[in-house]
Amino acid sequence: MQNMRQWLAFLGLLLLLLLPGAGRAQNAAPAAPRTTRILFLLDASGSMRAPWEGEQRWDVAKRLLSKMVDSLNTYPHLELALRAYGHQHDNKENNCEDSRLEVPFAPKNAAAIKTRLKTIQPRGNTPITYSLLQSANDFPADKQSRNVLILITDGLESCKGDPCATSLALQRKRVFLKPFVIGIGAEREFGKQLECLGTYYNAADVSTFRTILNDVVAQTLAKTTVAVNLTDERGRPVESDVNLTFVNNVTGQPEYNYVHYRNAQGQPDALDIDALQSYDLTINTVPPVRATNLAIKPGRANVLTYKTPQGTLRLQNPSLSPNPYGRVQAVVRARGNPETVLALPFGNRQKLLAGDYEVELLTLPRQVRRLSIRQGQETAVTYEAPGILNIVSDYKGFGSIYQLGPDGEQTWVYDLPAGGSSKLNLPLQPGAYRLVFRTATAIGSRFTDVRNFTIRSGQTSSVSLFGR
Repeated sequence: MQNMRQWLAFLGLLLLLLLPGAGRAQNAAPAAPRTTRILFLLDASGSMRAPWEGEQRWDVAKRLLSKMVDSLNTYPHLELALRAYGHQHDNKENNCEDSRLEVPFAPKNAAAIKTRLKTIQPRGNTPITYSLLQSANDFPADKQSRNVLILITDGLESCKGDPCATSLALQRKRVFLKPFVIGIGAEREFGKQLECLGTYYNAADVSTFRTILNDVVAQTLAKTTVAVNLTDERGRPVESDVNLTFVNNVTGQPEYNYVHYRNAQGQPDALDIDALQSYDLTINTVPPVRATNLAIKPGRANVLTYKTPQGTLRLQNPSLSPNPYGRVQAVVRARGNPETVLALPFGNRQKLLAGDYEVELLTLPRQVRRLSIRQGQETAVTYEAPGILNIVSDYKGFGSIYQLGPDGEQTWVYDLPAGGSSKLNLPLQPGAYRLVFRTATAIGSRFTDVRNFTIRSGQTSSVSLFGR
């Protein structure tokens, strides 16, 4: 009956893994191509009436934007929307909620956007923060889509909001990816106050504005790949089979997890990475290698190279069976750094990043070994087979065991159970020791009993205590 239940449980787990979508991995591609949604957030405040190379800034912006959406009308899996601000109330009204979704998301809606652009007239304030907050409701609730916001503005926030904090909060909520911000007809100092919103571009002249708008949309639609090349100390591409974690450095959440692969020719494979986000990379060697703000160029086949030379630490038990210690653990630290790299039991091998380490052996007493891990080499660590300390007395009392150094110095090793029986069988590393003990019934410190003894591998050393 028990075997039947186990078999049914196994079949249930197998079915769960084979069902479509079950246990979907973080990197799993959706069944259908992802929809990209671009929201154009357009400044229609009164300042957009200012002249710009013989035209109003507004006329330049709507003309070039009309051409852009027209060129995108045939793209599959692409939806566009238009939100404008500052166009419903005059500047003297000081309206800080003057923002409206003029054309909602839909496929092939260039005509609707172009028609609406013809009727909008710039009039009022620049409520960027409010517009960003409202844009959160413009994108459909579709977790598989890529939500892109392109802000086109010639002015700063005029309603005492904090657009930078708002943009960051919405990115963290995954409302949209890192926005593009195009400052038109602006001085460079203007951009320093807007670059915190997202990726900022300074379009100081009409020609530059046209180029930037084309480039931003191209970045949004172009395919980007990243190949991660892991090398040894000499830059040779030999490392692989390491987990790579791409962390969105805005949300702090992992976006992609891949186990590194290298083909028969030694080349790493190309990974599909969305370049509209910014990433930190953790290469999960032990200890990990981290890189921040990856230089990923949209629409390119990027190759990122990192040195991750590795060797192997082997924790080898002595030839003794059974081992009086039981299972001995080791704590590994980078030399000079108190932080634990890992802890694992003897009898195991572990790949480590090449470097200098301290390995603390949790024998009794503890031992520290300093060693170096080299690329492609195995370094073994072991310890001497312990002996046994046998305290044959059954007096109750208080005492400690110390290890004796070559010059007679003593180092604490172990406390006997306080106030309890001193009868004990204790595995210890070979060496010279001292037992210091006072019975619970003794009436003074002068009745402390001090005994020196020696522990030898595989042997039992007996110590007798006398009550006083």
